[in-house]
Amino acid sequence: MKLFHGVDLVEVSRIACMLEKHGDEFINRCFTEAEQSMSNVSSDATRTQRYAARYAAKEAILKALGTGLAGGINWVDVSVERNEGPPTIILTGEAARISNSLGIDTWHVSLSHTDTMAMASVIGVGA
Repeated sequence: MKLFHGVDLVEVSRIACMLEKHGDEFINRCFTEAEQSMSNVSSDATRTQRYAARYAAKEAILKALGTGLAGGINWVDVSVERNEGPPTIILTGEAARISNSLGIDTWHVSLSHTDTMAMASVIGVGA
């Protein structure tokens, strides 16, 4: 079994600044429609914290893949979604191709946030 781990910590104020400065341009460049619908809640503070946690997860996944944001990966190639139960990772495009080439067939993610910080830890598991 192969394990691929990534972790990231984001200041919520950094995401708040990006939202204020770039608005929908930032949101549409970095977050899928599913992520946007989960994050756009009534409270601006909660909204920003949710975006920050998902941003941290995207960074953590890129670290686990060993690529960073390079080689044709787009922010929206990584989506952190939640229906029933825990959050799930959905990869598309170049992120999915790299994940498959590494033999990763399962992703686990944990998200957490406070008023000031958001963090994510991801584990990719392969045979």
